[in-house]
Amino acid sequence: MVAAWLWLLCFLVPQALPRAQPAELYVEVPENYGGNFPLYLTKLLLPREETEGQIVVSGDAGVAGEGLFAVDPESGFLLVTRALDREEQAEYQLQVTLETEDRRVLWGPQPVRVRVKDENDQVPHFSQATYKVHLSRGTRPGVPFFFLEASDGDEPGTTNSDLRFHILNQAPAQPASDMFQLEPRLGTLALSPEGSTSLEKALEGYYQLLVQVKDMGDQASGHQATATIDVSIVENTWVPLDPVHLAENLQVPYPHHIAQVHWNGGDVHYHLESQPQGPFDVDTEGKLYVTQELDREAQAEYLLQVRAQNTHSEDYAEPLELQVVVTDENDNAPICPPRGPSVSIPELSPPGTKVAKILAEDADAPSSPNSHVVYQLLSPEPEEPAELRAFELDSTSGSVTLGAAQLQAGQNILLQVLAMDLGGTDGGLSSTCEIPVTITDINDHAPEFTTSQIEPLSLPEDAEPGTLVTTLTATDADLEPAFRLMDFAIEAGDEEGTFSLDWEPDSAHVQLRLLKNLSYEAAPSHKLVVVVRNVEELVGPGPGPGATATVTVLVERVVPPPQLDRESYEASVPISTPAGSLLLTVQPSDPLSSPLRFSLVNDSEGWLCIKEISGEVHTARPLQGAQPGDMYTVLIEAQVAGSHAYLTLGLHWVEPREHVVPIAVSHNDQIWQIQVRVIVCRCNVEGQCMRKVGRMKGMPTKLSAVGILVGTLIAIGIFLILIFTHLTLARKKDLDQPVDSVPLKVAV
Repeated sequence: MVAAWLWLLCFLVPQALPRAQPAELYVEVPENYGGNFPLYLTKLLLPREETEGQIVVSGDAGVAGEGLFAVDPESGFLLVTRALDREEQAEYQLQVTLETEDRRVLWGPQPVRVRVKDENDQVPHFSQATYKVHLSRGTRPGVPFFFLEASDGDEPGTTNSDLRFHILNQAPAQPASDMFQLEPRLGTLALSPEGSTSLEKALEGYYQLLVQVKDMGDQASGHQATATIDVSIVENTWVPLDPVHLAENLQVPYPHHIAQVHWNGGDVHYHLESQPQGPFDVDTEGKLYVTQELDREAQAEYLLQVRAQNTHSEDYAEPLELQVVVTDENDNAPICPPRGPSVSIPELSPPGTKVAKILAEDADAPSSPNSHVVYQLLSPEPEEPAELRAFELDSTSGSVTLGAAQLQAGQNILLQVLAMDLGGTDGGLSSTCEIPVTITDINDHAPEFTTSQIEPLSLPEDAEPGTLVTTLTATDADLEPAFRLMDFAIEAGDEEGTFSLDWEPDSAHVQLRLLKNLSYEAAPSHKLVVVVRNVEELVGPGPGPGATATVTVLVERVVPPPQLDRESYEASVPISTPAGSLLLTVQPSDPLSSPLRFSLVNDSEGWLCIKEISGEVHTARPLQGAQPGDMYTVLIEAQVAGSHAYLTLGLHWVEPREHVVPIAVSHNDQIWQIQVRVIVCRCNVEGQCMRKVGRMKGMPTKLSAVGILVGTLIAIGIFLILIFTHLTLARKKDLDQPVDSVPLKVAV
């Protein structure tokens, strides 16, 4: 079984694999072979065991029909039956197969490439028998002005078709016999160096050249042909160009003709170059064009170079230069400098102080009216007369200076300046430039106290050190915080250092405090002069009178409280005691002490009275309502006489209003004045003061109150109507519903 499978596999594998393609055979056949035919070319490896087939030669069209190629069935050689012409066909692609009668291929195909080997059987020839050429004076030597055209039918790239050109004769031979040179390989005709020099002197305007072309390269043998070249000498029209002026933004159809060049020689190609690159072009006739609008601000001048070239892009002569100048028009407004940070000007700067200088740039032509910029101050608007102007502007230079009007610290001003070209005349362009200006503060204000004279202040002589006497407040009109820093000092009146000042560094309040114990005997009063100064150096005039404050401090003598001969007094009084009865006398414990003044403190029933000086206590009225055994207690206040003053009305009637009464106080030969506010008013039956009260803010008038009341009543009426209407409609709806539609009330 295994052997059968192996046999079947060996049989099927060769049938499945494709036959290998034979390699291509290459054969060369001499052109125009003069020997016997058929000519055997190469032997084909035909299989011997399959000779019952037919050999078929196929390939290029017509090969089989013409019978050019065949295979000898006996020897297996490929043969050619007649001479081949390379110029007719240089190569043949053949395929040889062994086929059955039903076109089944038994062997092949075998590719065969047959190349016909060239021989020099073709004569070169010129494209024309006579050539007519124009040669311009001024043509550079060595630059070809004419290209000869010749061809050879032999195989290209071989010696048989390798052509050489020569000048056989020049007529006339004056002024030199070798005025022209012909490049042997390329056939390019050019002036020789001697011919270039002699051409300018030559009177002749015509030359005839006899030229030859020969194949086989530099070998002596070969085929050859001749032709005639008629050379006409023409005048040089390649002349310099005048500058061209073009207006920028020129509104014309484009391309726009601007100049003309002309090369009077033979075949010419014009080439244009622009430095820098610009919108320019030249056509085949030498006409120069600008292809679009120009912008002088982008490029003011162009240098064009025009070249006259042959077909190999070689210059016949030196290139012509054309200068294009773009003329200006007023198409650019002045450009203001970028808005920078605010310009700081100290206050109180003198008139003429430089603020800023505006330099607007105009991109139009320099030194022309289009770029002549002048300036005008728009804001703040200049005022008349000049003394009212805060700023001055030089219209030519753009310089801004301070005017005569004073500016205040903290002002932020935006200067607006109009920059105009054309010198400010009509039709010019303009832009508005802005300069922010800040008036900075200087320390030109001295601090001042809000109150320069402090009313006398009293301190008991036993006041503890550190006690606050008073607080003083000072102000500074400067804006800069550093310029408002203050320093305080006691300038006079405190030679003993009894007082001190206490303040925060950035505070405008200073506290006057007691530093040492007071002594009434040593100094019953102190008149202190407190001064305030800036920490920073003051600019301008010095401090004014408000920089000092006077504080008067009175020292109160500490007197021991008066002592009575008893701590309590008792008196038994019959209920029927009449008014004016003496009950007892209150006396000091020391008869030699300072006189006392007595008063009752809590005599709620008003039954008693006391003599202010003698201390006698009397009944003031009958003891109505008292019961036997009742205890009635009052307090007696005793004060040292002479420490108080009483202000009373000196007239029976005084106008009801607020009065300010000045009172002079003297103490130890010192006199000062205090102001006492007294309000005089009418009293009601209960002894209470009645004062006229003005209409309170926000209280309604009578008319408005009536309006509010009426509006409220109307609103209530409308509300009640809506309620009754709703109830009526709801009741009607309930009556219209069927019985089974009424929901049941369920209690859970």
